[in-house]
Amino acid sequence: MKTMLLLSALALSAALPVRADDEKPYGSDRRMDSDHKMDKSGKHPDSWITTKVKSALLYHSSVSGLKTEVETRDGVVTLRGEAENQAQRELASEYANGIEGVKRVDNQMTIKGERSGGTFDDASITAQVKAALMSRRSTSAFQTGVKTRNGVVTLSGTAGNEAEKELAERLARGVSGVKDVDNAMKVE
Repeated sequence: MKTMLLLSALALSAALPVRADDEKPYGSDRRMDSDHKMDKSGKHPDSWITTKVKSALLYHSSVSGLKTEVETRDGVVTLRGEAENQAQRELASEYANGIEGVKRVDNQMTIKGERSGGTFDDASITAQVKAALMSRRSTSAFQTGVKTRNGVVTLSGTAGNEAEKELAERLARGVSGVKDVDNAMKVE
C-alpha cells in the first residue's frame, strides 16, 4: 500500500506545473532550494507547507498519513484525524514541525479507542505500549518486556544502544494512561 502511494506521489510530482521563469517543472533535475517556492514576502505558501507535511506523514510508516487531515493557515499547521496511540499522535506533530515554514502545530488528533472517562486498565496500557514499540523499527520490540501496574510501566530487556533505550521510554510515556515509566532496559 505504501509503495503504491509513493509511486502515485512520484507520478504526480512529474506532472507539476512549470514556472514562467523556468523551463523545467518542479522536481525535474533542479536543486530543491528551500526558497524556490517562496512567495514575494519570503515565506512558503500554505499550500506548499500542507503538501510537504502530508508527504512527510505518508513517508513515515510510524504514523498514518492516510488518516490524517492537514490544514495550514499562515504557517500554522492543524492536524486532525485518529491516531492509533499517543506516541503516533506526538510523532505526527514532530514530523510536521520539521517542515520548513511551519510556525506551530495545532494537533487536534484523537486517540483510537480513547475512553472519555480517562481511566485505563493496566492490560490496555501494556498493549498500547507494545504497539507503540512495534510501530518503530528503531526499537527492539521483541526484546523489550512491558509490564504495567497501577499505570506505572516497567520496561525490561535489551536495547541496541542508549538512544534506543531512551526512545522506548519516550514512546511508553506517550501512551494515554501512563503515570510513570521505570526503564530497566540494559544496553548491549
